[in-house]
This record gives sequence, structure tokens and C-alpha cells, in this order.
Amino acid sequence: MSETQFEQEGIVFDIQRFSIHDGPGIRTIVFLKGCPLACRWCCNPESQQPTPVVMYRKASCVHCGRCVRVCKRGALSPDHPGFIDRTRCIGCGACAEVCPAGALTMKGRTMTVRQVVQELQKDATSFRRSGGGVTLSGGEPLMQSGFALELLKACKERGWSTAMETTGFAPKEVVERVMPLVDHALVDLKTIDPAVHGEQTGVANRLILENAIRIAGLTATVVRVPLIPGVNTHPAALEAIGRFARLMPGVDTVHLLPFHTYGENKYALLGRPYPLAEAAPLTVEEVGGFRAIIEGIGLNCVIGG
Repeated sequence: MSETQFEQEGIVFDIQRFSIHDGPGIRTIVFLKGCPLACRWCCNPESQQPTPVVMYRKASCVHCGRCVRVCKRGALSPDHPGFIDRTRCIGCGACAEVCPAGALTMKGRTMTVRQVVQELQKDATSFRRSGGGVTLSGGEPLMQSGFALELLKACKERGWSTAMETTGFAPKEVVERVMPLVDHALVDLKTIDPAVHGEQTGVANRLILENAIRIAGLTATVVRVPLIPGVNTHPAALEAIGRFARLMPGVDTVHLLPFHTYGENKYALLGRPYPLAEAAPLTVEEVGGFRAIIEGIGLNCVIGG
């Protein structure tokens, strides 16, 4: 790679090591900011905005006033219901830098391909011994397609396995340029019903379905289905997803991801209500029934993954 490619910049909001659920072997996940969808159940709401965002933990605040004084936008005030006026905040991070208690933290920082690769190099031994590698996630990694492309190239040059978790919501040209560098695609399918998809995610699903087939034709693909109460947790919805997955070239496995509320606290840190606060977790029996539907269509089914 050229120096220019190594200096390509992207916005990363987390690097998570030792994952065993996002591709084969032990993997390091690079989470990229930005997502064109606004799923009501999103467990990484801090990823949705493409730029860095400030999170505020009220319980940790010592009310020293340093952040208020340093904010040039006047976005911070104890009189504001969420402390941060999100219409004024530009995510510069000045407040987080002076916070002595860690009540204010930044999610998202600009990194070059070189800097990310330096972090990933620390895990190279684990990749080699376990057959693992690097997984790009988000957010939607294809929103930062230029950065994702150069990062994937750097990984391939080092012999690291590559994977990507994607919604598939991206221009055809982006998919065809990036996905050949991905060894394992993990494609999310929420629902086949266009009206339900639009209502629950904010975008239509025609492009997603077209790209799901396109991606499966370019690389090894697994379909992932988040099981969301009231969205797709009924037999007809699961059967429709399973039958669509059968149309995807080479796809023989579906991962069912039971609904959870692990990301609920993040909404409070962003000053946002949690949309699915009233949703009940699925029972073991319910999940087992959904598994039977997928297997009945002739696909392998994994719970979690």
C-alpha cells in the first residue's frame, strides 16, 4: 500500500478484542461510526451519527463546572434536561478532556489506516493460532467505504482473515468494490415486509435485499436475523426471511439473535428514551420454535453467533 492509502482517515468508535461470535476464530472487531438505518432496537445508538458524539453519565458527574466553562458552543448546562443541548454540541470533545470524573466521554475518534493496523497487529498471534482475524462492524461499515476498503487491503496484505457485519444498505458500486476483500459477510435481515422495515428502521429494504443477493455472490455469507418482538417474531415473518435466504447464492446458515436490552443504558447516556423499554425478552421455547421454522426450510440455524 502507498503512504497515501495508509493515511486514509476514518472515524472509529471502538476496537473490541477476543470476539468469538463475529466470524471464525478469535477476532478483533473495528466499529466504524455512521449508519443510514435508525433501527428502534439498535444496541449501539452511539454509532448512528457519523461524527463523534459525547455521552454523559449523570451518576458520575461531580458538578465541578469545568466542562461548562470550556464549551465554546454553550451546549452544556445543568438546567438542560439532559445536561447536553445536542442541537448545539458539535462533538469537539473539549468537555470530555477536562472532565475529572469520566462523566463525559467521547464515542468516535479519527484514526488513520496505519493507526488501526498498529492496534490490530497486537492480536496477530491470536489470529494465526485460532484461524481468526479482523471484523468490521458499526454502525454500517460501508458508510465509510473508502476507509473500509483501504483497511481491508491492509489486512489482506498481512494475511489476516477479514469479515464484515453489514446491513447491505449501500450503493451497488460500493458493494462491488469493497466486498471482494471480505472473506466472511454477516448480512443482517430484519424483515422482508417493506412497510414494516420502513417503519422500524427508517429506510426501505429493496436495496438491502438486492445487495444481500449481490454480497452472497461475492463472498461467503451468513444471514443474521435480530429477533425483535412485534417486528419479526411470528412464523410468517421468519419463514419469509428463511425463504429469501435460500435465494442467496451459497447461503446455508442463518443466525437468530434473540432480542436483548444490553444497549438500553446507552440511550440514557445520549439523553434519548429507549424505544423498546416495554418489550419482553423471548422465552427459550419461542426461540426454539423460530429455529424450527428456519431448519424446516432446509437451512442450518444457529442461536446467537
